[in-house]
Amino acid sequence: MMDLRFELPAGLGVDKLIASLDKFADVQLVLQEYCLRTYYDSFDWRLYQNEILCEFNRSRTASNLVLKNLQNGRIFATLETQEIPHRANLLKAGKVRTTLETYLEPRALLPLCSLEYEAYHLLLRNEEKRIILRLLLEDYELLNSQLTLQPVKGFLKTAEHIAATLTEALGMQPLARSPLDLALALEGRKPNDYSSKLKIDLDSSMRADLAVKFIFGALLKTMKLNEQGVIADLDSEFLHDFRVAVRRTRTGLGQLKDVLTADVTSYFADFFSWLGQVTGPTRDLDVYLAKFERYMLHLPADSHADIEPFLELLQEKRTQNQRDLAEKLSSAKYRKTLTEWEHCLKSRSYPESTAVHCPDIKTLADRRIWKIYRRIVKEGRAITPHSPAENLHELRKTCKKLRYLIEFFQSLYPRQQVRKLIKQLKGLQDVLGDFQDLDVQIDYIDRCCKDNKGELPPATLRALDELVHQLTIQKARVRKHYQPAFDAFVQAKNHAVFKALFAGQQ
Repeated sequence: MMDLRFELPAGLGVDKLIASLDKFADVQLVLQEYCLRTYYDSFDWRLYQNEILCEFNRSRTASNLVLKNLQNGRIFATLETQEIPHRANLLKAGKVRTTLETYLEPRALLPLCSLEYEAYHLLLRNEEKRIILRLLLEDYELLNSQLTLQPVKGFLKTAEHIAATLTEALGMQPLARSPLDLALALEGRKPNDYSSKLKIDLDSSMRADLAVKFIFGALLKTMKLNEQGVIADLDSEFLHDFRVAVRRTRTGLGQLKDVLTADVTSYFADFFSWLGQVTGPTRDLDVYLAKFERYMLHLPADSHADIEPFLELLQEKRTQNQRDLAEKLSSAKYRKTLTEWEHCLKSRSYPESTAVHCPDIKTLADRRIWKIYRRIVKEGRAITPHSPAENLHELRKTCKKLRYLIEFFQSLYPRQQVRKLIKQLKGLQDVLGDFQDLDVQIDYIDRCCKDNKGELPPATLRALDELVHQLTIQKARVRKHYQPAFDAFVQAKNHAVFKALFAGQQ
């Protein structure tokens, strides 16, 4: 298939282009107008990763949200609109909304960057006055002009001939990068410059204290990148990623001893524990609200309206908790302590005992991962069908510690083997997580009913009572999945890999 998008050499203006086109056929300038294009995506680039460009194009004559194929620039969905809401479900029903909901949920649609340009819409007509080619020239102030060919049915060969001739005569080149890539480069950015996945490259011979501070620094960067999104409440994933960075930091402070002095470790462990506590209520309500539609499936259709007051109660509680959270993340305490943490990580002073006797990071990683893995085996084997929910919750927390440690140090080990171990661990975590979520949700609904008995209508209380009953049944089903998941994780093959990778000479 022929290239349809071209970059023009610097200084090649519209007059010279039209003069060159005039050799092939009559050139008609249909429209010239000033345009502003704003690119949109989620904070973590979900559209770009699925090869979708989302553009909001505004001019004197039109205002459209356009979805294009990233590779070839072809438009596959358009929506006329005057503004772009943060949530895709607020757009008018149609292909644009359906596509954005499919790829974005639960993330917000956010502006990335903008480009101003002069647009020239051109037509080429043959001697019979038939249109043989449409062209769009975009003349940017800060970028080289770009030309898009829009072939007309029946004249594809003509379009190919014109493109080849112009390429040779004018020095045009097929557009190697999307306009979004070029626009971002003007701001010193590039696509996929944020990911919630932890990617840390370590040298196995690095001193452990230096490496651990490097890990903490990466987690701090994630917190700071998500901080304003949490405060502004743009979407629930900002808080999720923020909290994961906090939890990972707490795991690091607890598991990677002797990097900081005991008093410094204690001080910042208290701070990150506080952060976990103040972000927890809002995140819990995010989960409840996200699962509300699933809750409804557990109830008869004729009782769906009865549960609506409970939904309103959850939304009110979340609004209040979010307001409190925003205040805490804007407080002097938070700002001061986070700055102290940043200075601590940049400091090159270490405990004397650490500086003299500090192991390399590979030795420390082996030791800690192997120890936590053995704790999982011990805790997991002690769980029986009659064990209380608290035991499964403790095992879940231990599994998280192991997952975080492996993610911290995965660059030190064979990639494929580590990925398989993480996949097996995730299978166990999913069962434990589902069980814990149901346990917490049942308790929360039950407490809400007791605390708001005089405010919620009797029909709502009855519907919630039935919901608790159904969730309890589901919890029992999930509980039965525990033993197979645990057995799969500690199977001999997995155990051998853990021992080979992490036990070493221990």
